[in-house]
Amino acid sequence: MAREGFWNDQNKARGVIAKANILKKTVGAVVDFHKKIEETELMAELLEESGAEMLSPEVKEFGDQVAAMRGEIEKLEISAFLSGPQDANNAYMTIHAGAGGTESCDWADMLLRMYTRWAERRGFDVEVQEALVGEEAGITSATIHIKGDNAYGFAKAERGVHRLVRISPFDANKRRHTSFCAVDVVPELEDDAAIEVKDEEVRIDTFRSSGKGGQHTQKNDTAVRITHLPSGIVVSCQNERSQGKNKEQAFKMLRARLYEKREDEKRSEMEKYYGEKGDIGWGNQIRSYVFQPYQMVKDLRTAIETGNIQQVMDGDLDRFVNGWLRAGSPRHRNKDIKVED
Repeated sequence: MAREGFWNDQNKARGVIAKANILKKTVGAVVDFHKKIEETELMAELLEESGAEMLSPEVKEFGDQVAAMRGEIEKLEISAFLSGPQDANNAYMTIHAGAGGTESCDWADMLLRMYTRWAERRGFDVEVQEALVGEEAGITSATIHIKGDNAYGFAKAERGVHRLVRISPFDANKRRHTSFCAVDVVPELEDDAAIEVKDEEVRIDTFRSSGKGGQHTQKNDTAVRITHLPSGIVVSCQNERSQGKNKEQAFKMLRARLYEKREDEKRSEMEKYYGEKGDIGWGNQIRSYVFQPYQMVKDLRTAIETGNIQQVMDGDLDRFVNGWLRAGSPRHRNKDIKVED
């Protein structure tokens, strides 16, 4: 940042500053924690020398401080797993309704609400880029833009097929139904990312923004859909007021998806990302949400489970996200993971 000409390219300069702030925050958290360890060790020595009784206020204060440090060290541990080249970036999350008809469209809408609340819990900003309303209920697909430190690093844990079992509110006979939705997550790339999209490789269509009515419905063709012909990837954006801004945002999503596809091919481990998601139906789910006859949410990759469904649907997903990050670390990889709720 001290080099001559640093501010000549302001966009690049802002990118460097953003990276520097993330690094300072990461290192600062570790340095601060080491200071707390030293302070706690000193407090322990003083308590031992003074012969303080176990029920004294000083010992209670010491216990409270140690308990608080347990939570801090867990956060530091999780942050250490976010070492991927794009983990610090913002993320695009897309939800697609799968097998199950109206049931799956409703399930997709429930997942959209769940992930929006999860992102807000973590302090991320969330913007709905586009949402296609189902014929009877819910949505057929939706894309949200999640902004914040390590947004992609955390959100990528949710990539895959999600299965719901419940008594259908749309079935007059009150039968139990199984529904599926696919969740895809890609990182938002920097402007200088080496992803070239040629004009002859894309088809751009415009259409009227759709929504649930009111201010969400536009009278002009401001929404943009871009089809990448060589790969078949389709992206769309309709949340901005102008066609130009929607087009710009759609191209960002397209480059992000092309980057992720390229990385998948480079690693030759398609099951981790697109391959892991597979068909949106039986045999490919990463997590099951059972509402009836019992209540249970279980991640099939890590065996982490909980019976508090309402808490999960309100965005309490960190147990699953953190468990997946731990399972992917070098210390835990290829081992059976069993975590108590």
